[in-house]
Amino acid sequence: MTRHGGLDIMSWNPARLAAPFILGALAAMPAYGFDIEGHRGARGLAPENTLAAFRLAIELGVDTIETDLGVTRDNLLVISHNQRLFAAITRDAQGRYLVGEAPRIHDLTFAQLQRYDVGRVDPHSDYARLFPRQKPSDGERIPTLQALIDMVKAAERPIRLNLETKLTPEAPDDAPAPEAFARLVVDQLQAAGVAARVTIQSFDWRTLVAVKRMAPNLRTSCLTIEASNTNNVATRNGRASPWTAGLSLAEVNGSVPQLVKNANCDVWSPFHRNVTPERIAEAHRLGLAVLPWTVNDEADMARLIDAGVDGLISDYPDRLREAVARAASAVNVKR
Repeated sequence: MTRHGGLDIMSWNPARLAAPFILGALAAMPAYGFDIEGHRGARGLAPENTLAAFRLAIELGVDTIETDLGVTRDNLLVISHNQRLFAAITRDAQGRYLVGEAPRIHDLTFAQLQRYDVGRVDPHSDYARLFPRQKPSDGERIPTLQALIDMVKAAERPIRLNLETKLTPEAPDDAPAPEAFARLVVDQLQAAGVAARVTIQSFDWRTLVAVKRMAPNLRTSCLTIEASNTNNVATRNGRASPWTAGLSLAEVNGSVPQLVKNANCDVWSPFHRNVTPERIAEAHRLGLAVLPWTVNDEADMARLIDAGVDGLISDYPDRLREAVARAASAVNVKR
Protein backbone atom coordinates (compact mmCIF):
# COMPACT_ATOMS: atom_id res chain seq x y z
CA MET A 1 0.00 0.00 0.00
CA THR A 2 1.46 3.33 -1.06
CA ARG A 3 1.02 6.11 1.46
CA HIS A 4 0.91 9.75 0.46
CA GLY A 5 0.51 12.03 3.45
CA GLY A 6 -1.80 9.57 5.19
CA LEU A 7 -3.93 8.92 2.09
CA ASP A 8 -3.67 5.41 0.65
CA ILE A 9 -5.96 5.80 -2.35
CA MET A 10 -3.58 5.11 -5.19
CA SER A 11 -2.78 1.49 -4.37
CA TRP A 12 -5.41 0.57 -1.82
CA ASN A 13 -6.67 -2.97 -2.49
CA PRO A 14 -9.29 -4.07 0.11
CA ALA A 15 -9.95 -7.78 0.00
CA ARG A 16 -13.76 -7.40 0.41
CA LEU A 17 -14.87 -4.24 -0.01
CA ALA A 18 -34.32 -6.79 -1.20
CA ALA A 19 -34.99 -6.49 -4.50
CA PRO A 20 -38.13 -4.31 -4.96
CA PHE A 21 -36.09 -1.12 -5.17
CA ILE A 22 -34.36 -2.43 -8.31
CA LEU A 23 -37.05 -0.75 -10.42
CA GLY A 24 -36.06 2.61 -9.01
CA ALA A 25 -32.40 1.86 -9.64
CA LEU A 26 -33.12 0.87 -13.21
CA ALA A 27 -35.11 4.04 -13.77
CA ALA A 28 -32.45 6.32 -12.33
CA MET A 29 -30.13 5.99 -15.32
CA PRO A 30 -32.45 5.91 -18.34
CA ALA A 31 -29.60 6.38 -20.81
CA TYR A 32 -27.69 3.35 -19.57
CA GLY A 33 -29.88 1.17 -17.35
CA PHE A 34 -28.45 -0.58 -14.28
CA ASP A 35 -24.71 -0.52 -14.86
CA ILE A 36 -22.74 -3.74 -14.31
CA GLU A 37 -19.08 -2.71 -14.24
CA GLY A 38 -16.09 -5.04 -14.30
CA HIS A 39 -13.37 -3.68 -12.00
CA ARG A 40 -10.00 -3.61 -13.78
CA GLY A 41 -11.73 -5.86 -16.30
CA ALA A 42 -12.55 -8.86 -14.15
CA ARG A 43 -9.81 -8.77 -11.52
CA GLY A 44 -11.20 -11.63 -9.48
CA LEU A 45 -10.97 -13.97 -12.46
CA ALA A 46 -8.14 -12.73 -14.72
CA PRO A 47 -4.97 -10.64 -14.36
CA GLU A 48 -6.02 -7.07 -13.64
CA ASN A 49 -6.06 -4.42 -16.34
CA THR A 50 -4.93 -6.76 -19.09
CA LEU A 51 -6.54 -7.44 -22.44
CA ALA A 52 -7.29 -10.93 -21.12
CA ALA A 53 -9.30 -9.44 -18.24
CA PHE A 54 -11.14 -7.03 -20.54
CA ARG A 55 -11.97 -9.80 -22.98
CA LEU A 56 -13.34 -11.96 -20.17
CA ALA A 57 -15.40 -9.08 -18.78
CA ILE A 58 -17.06 -8.63 -22.15
CA GLU A 59 -17.74 -12.37 -22.36
CA LEU A 60 -19.33 -12.25 -18.90
CA GLY A 61 -21.76 -9.58 -20.01
CA VAL A 62 -20.57 -6.37 -18.38
CA ASP A 63 -22.11 -3.10 -19.47
CA THR A 64 -18.94 -1.17 -18.62
CA ILE A 65 -15.26 -1.92 -18.22
CA GLU A 66 -13.77 0.02 -15.31
CA THR A 67 -10.03 0.58 -15.57
CA ASP A 68 -7.15 2.95 -14.85
CA LEU A 69 -4.99 5.30 -16.88
CA GLY A 70 -1.31 6.11 -16.62
CA VAL A 71 0.96 8.04 -18.95
CA THR A 72 4.33 6.87 -20.26
CA ARG A 73 7.38 9.06 -20.71
CA ASP A 74 6.53 9.36 -24.40
CA ASN A 75 2.98 10.53 -23.55
CA LEU A 76 1.04 7.38 -24.41
CA LEU A 77 -2.02 6.59 -22.33
CA VAL A 78 -1.70 3.10 -20.90
CA ILE A 79 -3.72 0.93 -18.54
CA SER A 80 -2.28 0.69 -15.03
CA HIS A 81 -3.77 1.07 -11.57
CA ASN A 82 -0.47 1.87 -9.87
CA GLN A 83 1.76 4.76 -10.79
CA ARG A 84 4.71 2.45 -10.38
CA LEU A 85 4.95 -1.08 -11.74
CA PHE A 86 3.20 -3.31 -9.22
CA ALA A 87 5.76 -5.85 -8.00
CA ALA A 88 3.19 -8.51 -7.07
CA ILE A 89 2.07 -8.87 -10.69
CA THR A 90 5.13 -7.80 -12.68
CA ARG A 91 7.98 -9.96 -14.00
CA ASP A 92 11.05 -8.79 -15.86
CA ALA A 93 12.48 -10.28 -19.07
CA GLN A 94 14.08 -13.07 -17.03
CA GLY A 95 10.76 -14.00 -15.46
CA ARG A 96 11.64 -12.61 -12.02
CA TYR A 97 9.10 -10.67 -9.97
CA LEU A 98 10.20 -7.14 -9.18
CA VAL A 99 11.64 -6.35 -5.78
CA GLY A 100 12.26 -3.05 -4.06
CA GLU A 101 10.97 0.23 -5.43
CA ALA A 102 9.65 -0.41 -8.93
CA PRO A 103 10.02 2.08 -11.81
CA ARG A 104 7.36 4.72 -12.34
CA ILE A 105 5.16 4.32 -15.39
CA HIS A 106 5.77 7.99 -16.22
CA ASP A 107 9.56 7.40 -16.32
CA LEU A 108 9.35 4.58 -18.89
CA THR A 109 8.71 4.74 -22.60
CA PHE A 110 6.03 2.45 -23.94
CA ALA A 111 8.73 0.27 -25.52
CA GLN A 112 10.43 -0.11 -22.14
CA LEU A 113 7.11 -0.90 -20.49
CA GLN A 114 6.53 -3.77 -22.91
CA ARG A 115 9.49 -5.67 -21.48
CA TYR A 116 7.44 -6.58 -18.41
CA ASP A 117 4.95 -9.46 -18.10
CA VAL A 118 1.84 -8.70 -16.01
CA GLY A 119 -0.07 -11.90 -16.68
CA ARG A 120 0.48 -13.82 -13.45
CA VAL A 121 0.33 -12.86 -9.78
CA ASP A 122 3.31 -13.77 -7.58
CA PRO A 123 1.90 -16.81 -5.73
CA HIS A 124 3.89 -15.90 -2.62
CA SER A 125 2.48 -12.38 -2.36
CA ASP A 126 -0.29 -11.21 -0.03
CA TYR A 127 -2.07 -9.93 -3.12
CA ALA A 128 -2.36 -13.44 -4.55
CA ARG A 129 -4.41 -14.58 -1.57
CA LEU A 130 -7.07 -11.98 -2.29
CA PHE A 131 -8.07 -13.54 -5.61
CA PRO A 132 -7.86 -17.35 -5.47
CA ARG A 133 -10.08 -17.71 -8.58
CA GLN A 134 -7.84 -15.58 -10.78
CA LYS A 135 -6.42 -17.56 -13.70
CA PRO A 136 -3.02 -16.48 -15.08
CA SER A 137 -2.44 -15.37 -18.65
CA ASP A 138 1.29 -15.46 -19.22
CA GLY A 139 2.68 -13.00 -21.74
CA GLU A 140 0.22 -10.19 -21.03
CA ARG A 141 1.71 -6.71 -21.28
CA ILE A 142 0.42 -3.39 -19.97
CA PRO A 143 -1.87 -2.34 -22.83
CA THR A 144 -2.46 1.06 -24.34
CA LEU A 145 -5.80 2.78 -23.97
CA GLN A 146 -6.09 2.53 -27.74
CA ALA A 147 -5.89 -1.26 -27.58
CA LEU A 148 -8.84 -1.29 -25.17
CA ILE A 149 -10.79 1.15 -27.33
CA ASP A 150 -10.21 -1.07 -30.34
CA MET A 151 -11.47 -4.08 -28.38
CA VAL A 152 -14.72 -2.47 -27.28
CA LYS A 153 -15.36 -1.01 -30.73
CA ALA A 154 -15.04 -4.51 -32.17
CA ALA A 155 -17.38 -6.07 -29.59
CA GLU A 156 -20.70 -7.46 -30.78
CA ARG A 157 -22.67 -5.22 -28.40
CA PRO A 158 -22.08 -1.72 -27.00
CA ILE A 159 -19.57 -1.63 -24.16
CA ARG A 160 -18.91 1.51 -22.13
CA LEU A 161 -15.63 2.52 -20.50
CA ASN A 162 -15.11 4.01 -17.05
CA LEU A 163 -11.56 5.39 -17.08
CA GLU A 164 -9.81 6.55 -13.93
CA THR A 165 -7.03 9.11 -14.12
CA LYS A 166 -4.33 7.96 -11.71
CA LEU A 167 -2.59 10.91 -10.15
CA THR A 168 -2.26 12.43 -6.72
CA PRO A 169 -1.84 16.03 -5.55
CA GLU A 170 0.60 14.78 -2.94
CA ALA A 171 3.07 13.24 -5.41
CA PRO A 172 2.87 15.52 -8.47
CA ASP A 173 5.93 14.09 -10.21
CA ASP A 174 4.34 10.63 -10.52
CA ALA A 175 2.05 11.68 -13.39
CA PRO A 176 1.42 14.60 -15.74
CA ALA A 177 -0.16 17.74 -14.33
CA PRO A 178 -3.98 17.56 -14.17
CA GLU A 179 -4.56 19.81 -17.19
CA ALA A 180 -2.05 17.91 -19.32
CA PHE A 181 -3.46 14.55 -18.23
CA ALA A 182 -7.00 15.67 -19.02
CA ARG A 183 -5.97 16.98 -22.44
CA LEU A 184 -4.37 13.64 -23.39
CA VAL A 185 -7.52 11.78 -22.40
CA VAL A 186 -10.00 14.11 -24.08
CA ASP A 187 -8.00 14.30 -27.31
CA GLN A 188 -7.67 10.53 -27.61
CA LEU A 189 -11.33 9.82 -26.86
CA GLN A 190 -12.50 12.42 -29.35
CA ALA A 191 -10.09 11.23 -32.03
CA ALA A 192 -11.29 7.64 -31.53
CA GLY A 193 -14.94 8.69 -31.69
CA VAL A 194 -15.85 7.02 -28.39
CA ALA A 195 -16.35 9.98 -26.03
CA ALA A 196 -20.10 9.36 -25.87
CA ARG A 197 -19.59 5.93 -24.33
CA VAL A 198 -16.95 6.94 -21.76
CA THR A 199 -16.97 8.18 -18.17
CA ILE A 200 -13.85 9.77 -16.68
CA GLN A 201 -13.47 9.17 -12.96
CA SER A 202 -10.87 10.15 -10.38
CA PHE A 203 -10.16 10.61 -6.70
CA ASP A 204 -8.21 13.68 -7.78
CA TRP A 205 -11.05 15.91 -8.97
CA ARG A 206 -8.72 18.43 -10.61
CA THR A 207 -8.67 16.27 -13.75
CA LEU A 208 -12.46 16.03 -13.73
CA VAL A 209 -12.87 19.79 -13.57
CA ALA A 210 -10.38 20.11 -16.43
CA VAL A 211 -12.17 17.45 -18.51
CA LYS A 212 -15.51 19.26 -18.12
CA ARG A 213 -13.92 22.52 -19.18
CA MET A 214 -12.45 20.92 -22.30
CA ALA A 215 -15.39 18.67 -23.18
CA PRO A 216 -18.59 19.64 -21.31
CA ASN A 217 -20.52 16.65 -22.64
CA LEU A 218 -17.99 14.10 -21.41
CA ARG A 219 -19.40 12.23 -18.42
CA THR A 220 -17.38 12.53 -15.19
CA SER A 221 -17.50 10.61 -11.92
CA CYS A 222 -16.20 11.87 -8.58
CA LEU A 223 -14.62 9.02 -6.60
CA THR A 224 -14.75 9.27 -2.82
CA ILE A 225 -13.65 7.37 0.23
CA GLU A 226 -14.32 8.23 3.86
CA ALA A 227 -12.41 5.92 6.17
CA SER A 228 -10.48 6.47 9.37
CA ASN A 229 -7.09 6.49 7.65
CA THR A 230 -8.11 7.31 4.08
CA ASN A 231 -10.37 10.22 3.25
CA ASN A 232 -10.17 12.30 0.08
CA VAL A 233 -13.01 14.72 0.88
CA ALA A 234 -12.49 15.76 4.50
CA THR A 235 -11.20 19.24 5.26
CA ARG A 236 -7.68 19.47 6.66
CA ASN A 237 -6.78 22.10 9.20
CA GLY A 238 -9.86 24.03 8.14
CA ARG A 239 -8.96 23.96 4.46
CA ALA A 240 -10.42 22.04 1.53
CA SER A 241 -8.95 18.63 0.76
CA PRO A 242 -6.23 18.80 -1.92
CA TRP A 243 -8.13 16.07 -3.76
CA THR A 244 -11.37 18.01 -4.34
CA ALA A 245 -10.21 20.75 -6.72
CA GLY A 246 -10.49 23.50 -4.12
CA LEU A 247 -14.04 22.61 -3.08
CA SER A 248 -14.65 22.45 0.65
CA LEU A 249 -16.86 19.95 2.44
CA ALA A 250 -17.39 22.51 5.21
CA GLU A 251 -19.01 24.90 2.75
CA VAL A 252 -21.74 22.36 1.89
CA ASN A 253 -22.50 21.41 5.50
CA GLY A 254 -20.72 18.07 5.17
CA SER A 255 -22.81 16.81 2.24
CA VAL A 256 -20.60 14.69 0.00
CA PRO A 257 -23.26 14.43 -2.76
CA GLN A 258 -23.54 18.22 -2.81
CA LEU A 259 -19.74 18.51 -2.99
CA VAL A 260 -19.77 16.13 -5.97
CA LYS A 261 -22.51 18.18 -7.61
CA ASN A 262 -20.48 21.35 -7.09
CA ALA A 263 -17.58 19.68 -8.91
CA ASN A 264 -19.92 19.34 -11.92
CA CYS A 265 -19.68 15.55 -11.86
CA ASP A 266 -22.46 13.43 -13.33
CA VAL A 267 -21.79 10.45 -11.07
CA TRP A 268 -20.93 9.97 -7.41
CA SER A 269 -18.79 6.85 -6.99
CA PRO A 270 -18.29 6.23 -3.25
CA PHE A 271 -16.59 3.42 -1.35
CA HIS A 272 -19.47 1.02 -0.85
CA ARG A 273 -19.30 1.07 2.95
CA ASN A 274 -19.96 4.83 2.89
CA VAL A 275 -23.30 4.41 1.12
CA THR A 276 -26.66 4.80 2.86
CA PRO A 277 -30.19 4.99 1.44
CA GLU A 278 -30.41 8.59 2.64
CA ARG A 279 -27.24 9.56 0.77
CA ILE A 280 -28.44 7.78 -2.36
CA ALA A 281 -31.73 9.66 -2.21
CA GLU A 282 -29.91 12.97 -1.75
CA ALA A 283 -27.63 12.25 -4.71
CA HIS A 284 -30.61 11.40 -6.89
CA ARG A 285 -32.37 14.62 -5.89
CA LEU A 286 -29.27 16.45 -7.09
CA GLY A 287 -29.39 14.60 -10.43
CA LEU A 288 -26.39 12.37 -9.71
CA ALA A 289 -26.08 8.70 -10.51
CA VAL A 290 -24.62 6.59 -7.66
CA LEU A 291 -22.05 3.93 -8.52
CA PRO A 292 -20.34 2.35 -5.48
CA TRP A 293 -16.98 0.56 -5.63
CA THR A 294 -15.66 -2.22 -5.26
CA VAL A 295 -18.42 -4.64 -4.29
CA ASN A 296 -17.55 -8.34 -4.22
CA ASP A 297 -19.77 -9.75 -1.48
CA GLU A 298 -23.18 -10.97 -2.64
CA ALA A 299 -24.95 -9.68 0.48
CA ASP A 300 -23.47 -6.22 -0.11
CA MET A 301 -24.59 -6.35 -3.72
CA ALA A 302 -28.15 -7.21 -2.72
CA ARG A 303 -28.23 -4.49 -0.05
CA LEU A 304 -27.00 -1.79 -2.40
CA ILE A 305 -29.29 -2.82 -5.25
CA ASP A 306 -32.20 -2.72 -2.83
CA ALA A 307 -31.10 0.74 -1.65
CA GLY A 308 -31.42 2.07 -5.19
CA VAL A 309 -27.90 2.47 -6.57
CA ASP A 310 -27.57 2.94 -10.33
CA GLY A 311 -24.87 0.34 -10.82
CA LEU A 312 -21.99 -1.40 -9.08
CA ILE A 313 -18.30 -1.95 -9.73
CA SER A 314 -17.06 -5.46 -8.95
CA ASP A 315 -14.03 -7.70 -9.37
CA TYR A 316 -16.54 -10.48 -10.09
CA PRO A 317 -18.90 -9.33 -12.84
CA ASP A 318 -20.31 -12.87 -13.07
CA ARG A 319 -21.35 -12.68 -9.43
CA LEU A 320 -22.78 -9.19 -9.93
CA ARG A 321 -24.87 -10.23 -12.94
CA GLU A 322 -26.38 -13.02 -10.87
CA ALA A 323 -27.19 -10.60 -8.04
CA VAL A 324 -28.94 -8.21 -10.45
CA ALA A 325 -30.86 -11.11 -12.03
CA ARG A 326 -32.02 -12.31 -8.61
CA ALA A 327 -33.19 -8.82 -7.70
CA ALA A 328 -35.06 -8.42 -10.99
CA SER A 329 -36.63 -11.85 -10.57
CA ALA A 330 -37.87 -10.96 -7.09
CA VAL A 331 -39.49 -7.83 -8.49
CA ASN A 332 -41.26 -9.84 -11.16
CA VAL A 333 -42.55 -12.34 -8.60
CA LYS A 334 -44.00 -9.56 -6.40
CA ARG A 335 -45.67 -7.64 -9.23
